Amino acid sequence: MSLTVAQRMKRLGVPVAAFFGVALIGLVGASWFLNRDALRQAVEAQIRAVTGLDFVVNGKIDVSVFPASYVAFHDVGLKGGATTDPALAVDVLTANLRLLPLLLRRFEISDVMMLRPHIRVVRDGDGESNWTPFIDTIARTMQPGAENPLSFSEIRIQDGLLTYQDAANRVDERMGDIDLSLAWPSISRSFAATGEFDWRGERVDASVSTSDFVAALSGERAGLKARLASPPLKLAFDGTVANRTSLMMEGTLTVDSPSLRNAMRWAGQAPPGTGGFGRFALKARANVVGASIALTNVNVELDGNVAEGVMTYANNGRQTLQATLAAGNLDFTPYISTFRLLASGARDWNRQLFDLNALSTTDLDMRLSAAKVTVGSSKLGRTAFGANLRNGALALSVGEAQMYGGIARGSFGIARADTVADIKAQFQFIDVDLQACASELFGVTKLTGRGNLNVSLVASGASPFGLAQSLDGSATLTGQNGAIAGFNAEQLLKRLERRPLSGAGNFRSGSTPYDTLTIALKFSDGIATAEDIRVEGPSARLTLTGTASVPMREYDMKGIASLVSAPNAAAGFELPFVVQGPWEDPLIFPDPESLLRRSPGAAPLLDAVKDRKTRDAVRSVLERITGGRPAGAPEAAPPAAGVPVEAPKAN
Repeated sequence: MSLTVAQRMKRLGVPVAAFFGVALIGLVGASWFLNRDALRQAVEAQIRAVTGLDFVVNGKIDVSVFPASYVAFHDVGLKGGATTDPALAVDVLTANLRLLPLLLRRFEISDVMMLRPHIRVVRDGDGESNWTPFIDTIARTMQPGAENPLSFSEIRIQDGLLTYQDAANRVDERMGDIDLSLAWPSISRSFAATGEFDWRGERVDASVSTSDFVAALSGERAGLKARLASPPLKLAFDGTVANRTSLMMEGTLTVDSPSLRNAMRWAGQAPPGTGGFGRFALKARANVVGASIALTNVNVELDGNVAEGVMTYANNGRQTLQATLAAGNLDFTPYISTFRLLASGARDWNRQLFDLNALSTTDLDMRLSAAKVTVGSSKLGRTAFGANLRNGALALSVGEAQMYGGIARGSFGIARADTVADIKAQFQFIDVDLQACASELFGVTKLTGRGNLNVSLVASGASPFGLAQSLDGSATLTGQNGAIAGFNAEQLLKRLERRPLSGAGNFRSGSTPYDTLTIALKFSDGIATAEDIRVEGPSARLTLTGTASVPMREYDMKGIASLVSAPNAAAGFELPFVVQGPWEDPLIFPDPESLLRRSPGAAPLLDAVKDRKTRDAVRSVLERITGGRPAGAPEAAPPAAGVPVEAPKAN
């Protein structure tokens, strides 16, 4: 009768159980008769052969065969070369042994566990380190057919500490609380390291794997995958690595950070300025050679701005970043939001000192083009510009930008001298909207029309107010078919032509249209001098002379307004006038002496009064009548901004 499956399994299980029983008895017996000194010496010899380092045991040694087979070394040090400090110091190094070879009295390590190791890496100026003997030896022992093949395939690290020193590059780093597993399966050529550690106050989860560990250790080309995840930054690389004469990597690089500013601080880099540099993401094809990284097929996102192109980063004693990028929409507002030319809530220049430290940390060479650009309240169309930062000097160049309804070109430079910024600006604005241009650049809101503006200015100071005080250079403006808001020159001139002593009235309203506008200014130590200011309209002409204070943002100018006469007619009416007060709301009033001389009753009276005291008294009375101020009289305090100037009409 045939046996059932259960009966067959039962008969087969009896000899198997007997075999394991005999093996267990043999193992227990071997544990009694095993030469523990020979076991300890064999394990030490294997560790020395594998690492290529001197193995020094300063504490006790625990040997166990059953139930667990291991050798535990306390207070261990591994040293390489002529160094006195150990490359690796371990509180407890445990070498677990393979069971079957142990029964045959062969001592083979299956894996190594290190408790509280202190890994010390020191790199010299030639790129060699105190771990170079270990790298060379383990690469040799893992080669097929090696004389002393590597017997174990896993190292576990618990509660470790790693210190890295590179005197040539002034690097001193420390990683703590390391929990790491290193594995290189004997059935394959791969290697993997996974674990966690603390670095600069953040917990980092990391993993590295290579498809050919022997090739990687020998400096040959091998596949590499690396991942690093921490709260400030996530980084991943998938490609190949080689290290024949210098480190070379090629593959896909991915970087992601909720705040690039925080990630830069965590990495030991000073972020520029105080605004922006938030959400950041990058994906590119990376080619690393030594300390240089070339990125192609770049897709980068920063603060919602997305761009594509190529980038290169190098750190050969000084950090250098080069980039050529193209974008759809760019918003630079976050990066200038904390920079204010004017004091908050006032019309005075900001006196807060510049922070110029960002100009001295990195060299930058960038070419950027965009379909639309936003800078604060300014909106630009298609724009191409470049930025170059070298040795603390920043140069910005605008090849062409659609701005204020026209075209803008120019350059802007900042050079640092201690805490002082040396500024140089040269710009051309062609066929722009003068209202938008003058309002954003100079704070002047009373000008409309279209025109061209050329600016060439230099300044030096530690704050916006300091720059305004030292402003030198020139500016020219030509406009057409616009108007100057705030007064109606034609209406005022016609009224005063009929009745010179009718008083100015409230003339700070309306606008003066013009056909052509010409303004030429010369700047010296913050004072703008009018070299040529002419306004020619269909019914009135204006000319101006005088100065404008840039630091005080005030006018002190005189002009002549005249009515345009018809052809072959007598000369038109002319009236001198004065422009004084702040840029935002200047006072404009006619010259009172001119009005008095044009009045049939007042002019003979002025001529008849020869005595100085009497003449001044009469003029004072007439001034109150006309609402003006005779030439040469002391200047009265201007009314508060926004209060209209209106004098009583003469009877």
